[in-house]
This record gives sequence, structure tokens and C-alpha cells, in this order.
Amino acid sequence: MGAPHNIKRYGELWNQLRIDEGLRILSIIKEYIVISGGWAWHFMSVPNHTEYKHAHDHKDIDVFVNPKNVSRVMELLQANGFEKVWTRYDHLPSQENFRRYEKVIEIKGEKPFRITIDFFERDDIKAIESNGFLVVSPSQLLTFYRNIHSSDKCWAVLKAKEFIEKGINPVGRIELSEIPKEFQKVKK
Repeated sequence: MGAPHNIKRYGELWNQLRIDEGLRILSIIKEYIVISGGWAWHFMSVPNHTEYKHAHDHKDIDVFVNPKNVSRVMELLQANGFEKVWTRYDHLPSQENFRRYEKVIEIKGEKPFRITIDFFERDDIKAIESNGFLVVSPSQLLTFYRNIHSSDKCWAVLKAKEFIEKGINPVGRIELSEIPKEFQKVKK
């Protein structure tokens, strides 16, 4: 599970270039994937929200790919400059056949950064449409914080749990991307 947040760092933002590059590749492969993790919470949040680092984990892009679409996604990633990266998880037995692809983004005048896509083969994902993308349903997504995702301290995860426990649909809620009220005074 994720480490506790340093609340003094609340208010830090993701690099917008990273967000833009993530959106670009997701737009290219969107018809073949279901988005999971921090990017799923991103799309379940209100459009044009502030990209706080502690709201959604954008370190990598987690997607589920139906086995029948795996070769197409691999083709599209490679055609867009992504390369297969071997990890310690590649040979472990799991329900999801795991793959990682990465690309270093170099923009003149900016520090280079890496876009990482972790994808898992599965055909049993409960997906919903949110802001133009298929994402894992919130209730199923929350179950993945036991084995697939680790950033369970992100604000969106905490708020979604709270909403679902109260029988409230978290999709489209501003709270998924806001600094929790109890920490707004602490961030200064």
C-alpha cells in the first residue's frame, strides 16, 4: 500500500507536459483499452481540474487490454516511440499478463521525462465511460489497491471509498481532485 503523504507538500502540481503527453497516447489507444489507477480517477474527476500530485497518481499509466487487442495496442505504442521495458514482474504468475512500455519525452528547453504505460491483459473488467474514455468502474478500481495499484492514499481514492460507502456515485465529483478540507489550512 502507498506510503503516508507528507501533507506539507499538498498543493504540488504535476508537470502539464507529462499530462499532455499522457493524454496524447491515451487518445491514440483509447478504443482498445480500459484505463485504471490514477488516470482513471483523472477521467472520473471534473474536466479541467487542477492537477495536484496527491489527487491522482500520474507517475505511470495503467491500462487493461482485452487479450484480443494486445497486438494492436503493442503496434500503436511502438509506432509512437514506446519500447518494451523488462521488469521483475514479467515472469511472475498472475491473473493479468503484465507488460510495460516506456518513452522518454524530450522537449526543447525542458527537462526530459519518461512516460510509462503498464498494461495488463484481462477481459473481465467492469468499465464505465467518463469524459470520453473507458475507465474501470470505481467499485472494481478500489479493489485493485490490494494487488495492482499502490497509491491508495491519493485524495481521489480516499474520497471515492467514502462516497461508495455512503451509496454515492463518485464519478464527476469535484472532491476527487481537491485538497481535502481538513488539510487546506495545513498546506501553507
